[in-house]
Amino acid sequence: MQQYKEEFIHFMVKCDVLKFGDFTLKSGRKSPFFMNAGAYVTGAQLAKLGEYYAKAIYDKYGADFDVLFGPAYKGIPLSVATTIAFDRLYGKEIRYCSNRKEEKDHGDTGILLGSKIQDGDRVVIIEDVTTSGKSIEETYPIVKAQGDVEVLGLMVSLNRMERGKTEQCALDEIREVYGMETGAIVTMEEVVECLYNKECEGRIVIDDAMKEKIDRYYEEYGART
Repeated sequence: MQQYKEEFIHFMVKCDVLKFGDFTLKSGRKSPFFMNAGAYVTGAQLAKLGEYYAKAIYDKYGADFDVLFGPAYKGIPLSVATTIAFDRLYGKEIRYCSNRKEEKDHGDTGILLGSKIQDGDRVVIIEDVTTSGKSIEETYPIVKAQGDVEVLGLMVSLNRMERGKTEQCALDEIREVYGMETGAIVTMEEVVECLYNKECEGRIVIDDAMKEKIDRYYEEYGART
C-alpha cells in the first residue's frame, strides 16, 4: 500500500470522519462503519484532504485535464481544496467548478459556481463517497450539458466495495454505465488491512469483534464481481 494511502486512513480516523460502530445508512442498511466528509471542518484538515485527493487523482488521471467538478454541497470544498493542492504539488492550474442546487437568475447567473465549463474541456468529478451511484446520475448530465466536454472519470475518497444497484460495486457500475474511469483514494479492503488489530490514534479501532461485524456485512452486501 502506498504511504499516502495509509496516512489517509489514519487521517480519516483522527478527524472522526471514519467511524466504527452501528450505523443506519440512507439505503436502510445497518453498517458497522460510516464515513462523513462533513466532519472535515478546519483549514488544516481541508488542506491535507486536498493533498490526498490530488495525489490519488494524479496517480489515476495524471495532470492532463482542465476542470475539477465538485457537486453541491460537499463537493464544493473538496474541489476547491484539491485544485489548490494540485497547483502546489504538481504546478498545474486546474479550474474548479461546482453546481448550485437552484439556478441563479441575477448577478452571476446560471447553475454553476467557479469556472464555467467550455467546449473541449476535460473534466474529473470529485465526490466524498459513492454507495448507490445516485449522485452521479444527477451530476453527469449537468457536466455534459455545458458543451462538448469529456468526462475523464470520478474520484471518491473511499470505495465502500458494496453492491450498488446490481451485484457490482457502485464505482464499477458507474464505469460501465457512463464509460468513464472511477477511482478512490482508498478501499475498505485497504482500510481493514491497515487498521485490523493495529493501533491508530492510541487505540485499536478494528479489533476481532469489529472485524467479524465487517466480514458479516460484506457477506450480505459486498460486491460480488
